Amino acid sequence: MNTSPMNTSAGAEPVDMEKRQRIRLDRIEGERNRVEAPDALVVWFDTAEISSPADRDGMLERLFGLAYTGVVLYPSNLSALAPAIPARMLKIYHADAVEDLARLASLPHCGKDVVVASPALDLLERAREMGHSTCYRAYVDDGASLRGTVREGHRHDYLMVRFRDPTNIPLELVIATLQATQTVLIKEIDSPTDVDDAIVTLGVMEVGADGVMFSPRSHAVLGEFVDRLGRLDRSVVKLEVASIVRTASIGMGTRSCIDTTTLFTPTEGILVGSTSQGAILCCPEVFFLPYMELRPFRVNAGAVHSYVYNFGDRTDYMSELRAGSPVMLVDRSGATRRATVGRMKIEIRPLRLIEAEFASGERVNVIMQDDWHVRIFSDDARPLNITQLVPGDKILGHLAAPGRHVGIKVDEHITEV
Repeated sequence: MNTSPMNTSAGAEPVDMEKRQRIRLDRIEGERNRVEAPDALVVWFDTAEISSPADRDGMLERLFGLAYTGVVLYPSNLSALAPAIPARMLKIYHADAVEDLARLASLPHCGKDVVVASPALDLLERAREMGHSTCYRAYVDDGASLRGTVREGHRHDYLMVRFRDPTNIPLELVIATLQATQTVLIKEIDSPTDVDDAIVTLGVMEVGADGVMFSPRSHAVLGEFVDRLGRLDRSVVKLEVASIVRTASIGMGTRSCIDTTTLFTPTEGILVGSTSQGAILCCPEVFFLPYMELRPFRVNAGAVHSYVYNFGDRTDYMSELRAGSPVMLVDRSGATRRATVGRMKIEIRPLRLIEAEFASGERVNVIMQDDWHVRIFSDDARPLNITQLVPGDKILGHLAAPGRHVGIKVDEHITEV
């Protein structure tokens, strides 16, 4: 990777968002295996001002049941706090001197799985020799410190950066530079009350930093952060191959185009279906059409009765979506990202029924505009014109357990045909 300053300023090549998203999912797989958080975000808490688990009215103990994935410990509180940290959470140990490493080695609750964090490069090298993963802890307040951070950061398993200025431009430059590396990027949120900064950080350049270290000092702020964090789901949806069993024109009806405020990649789409037991991955208008301009923000999604599959195992009726509604974009691997509806375009058009069957025997269907230019994804993520589908064609879809009440999954017997 070239870390020359010119590659992190004007003239740098644009970031490949699809590539960045895939690499980010790969490189935090180890973090996800260590924790049981519901999404792929890395969220750490700094214990610099905590000396026992009961401090701040039990703030640390409350974290154990939340979406936090790691705790940063210090020489002054290591022996008191380390035994209380559950196995599912990563222990990160901040060290400033070689003696701090010796202290770490003497404690039974701190094995080789502890990550050593430090601004001291020689100390991190020593920690690596001892078998520890390392986290370079940096502070950026000008161009020189930014260049030094990206130059050194990719050498470590984690890079945690605190920025002096409120602009996200330096963070964007770090994201762009580290996009092809295995380094997990974490922004340290300077203010313990700035929930907005923590949430926005995770969405910078669509993919965002891999995580944040946000350490509220009140339960109210912690509650607000965790609530908003839950709406940033970056889960992976299971996609399966299904076979077309039937297509048929069914006459006129009302269909919607979903126009988002983002641009789709050529392997992303939206899951749409007529029933709560599954959906078909519908293509955006990013592929060549001979008679019209591309609309790379749009999915010609389906009839207004359709379910649009969303985060949190929820569905929305297409007729309910409005400007500002959140929608889930899904790529061929099942990786997801959040987008926002900018406009719903609703018109009377001829409609076509498309029915597909999964290997399990379950069938799903989608009703879309009956036109050659409307497409769904093949099993290898190629666009298939729906008017040319024939029985046996392989497509990508999602199989779900049926049963919804106001869009929320419920455990009940239900048959939809």
